[in-house]
Amino acid sequence: MNLPLKKPIVFFDLETTGVDVIKDRIVEITILRVEPNQHEQVHTFLINPTIPIPPQASKIHHITDEMVKDKPTFKEVAHQILHLFENADIAGFNALKFDIPILIEEFLRCDIDFNLKNRSIVDVQVIFHKMEQRNLAAAYRFYCNKELENAHSSKADTLATYEILKAQLDRYPSLPKNIKELSTFSTYYKNVDVHGHIVLNDKNEEVFNFGKYKGQSVASVLLKDSGYYGWIQNAEFPRQTKKIVTEIYMRIKSQP
Repeated sequence: MNLPLKKPIVFFDLETTGVDVIKDRIVEITILRVEPNQHEQVHTFLINPTIPIPPQASKIHHITDEMVKDKPTFKEVAHQILHLFENADIAGFNALKFDIPILIEEFLRCDIDFNLKNRSIVDVQVIFHKMEQRNLAAAYRFYCNKELENAHSSKADTLATYEILKAQLDRYPSLPKNIKELSTFSTYYKNVDVHGHIVLNDKNEEVFNFGKYKGQSVASVLLKDSGYYGWIQNAEFPRQTKKIVTEIYMRIKSQP
């Protein structure tokens, strides 16, 4: 079935120098933008990460330093990529834990705030794990009855993810038929930052999800222990997490 869309949705996949959300960089991104009228456009960007690509990463996605040495950096194509995500919901395979956090970090390095507010996020892997529990190649075989050629190329993985979600909607009549509800179904936690360091409790309050203040309100912790704010800013937390903590800190400081 076609996706029932009220706004555009972007499917995307990354190939990277590694799996460290804070330190690793994007070497390839494919974006499939689907409009409410089902018109599709696909764009693939090969990117110079400005750091060496480890051999173990090249072995997986077959992208080498030689292939990207004359390609644009992420900063040089950031606004083109941002434009393709404009006013769109987002979908991906393992996007919540990996692709979206790395993409946000790359944008923040360019001083671009890639805001997820008012966007629904559909993680096809979460749907798959809740329904069948395997990986992308197995999901493609199971739902689409096809073998995934060129696995670990961002284009093949992006297009396969799109096909899988459409097949999931056909296979499971009980699945929500709109993107906002699919987003809720394909999310395990109510994260404030995509990394899950800050989450919402049952009162919709931002609480820490790590460390000695785990489960406690971010605002109340920063009021009683302002040094914790400084520790977070100087520690190896993702830029988005630091930014959100700063926003909460500034909010409580501005209160009378």
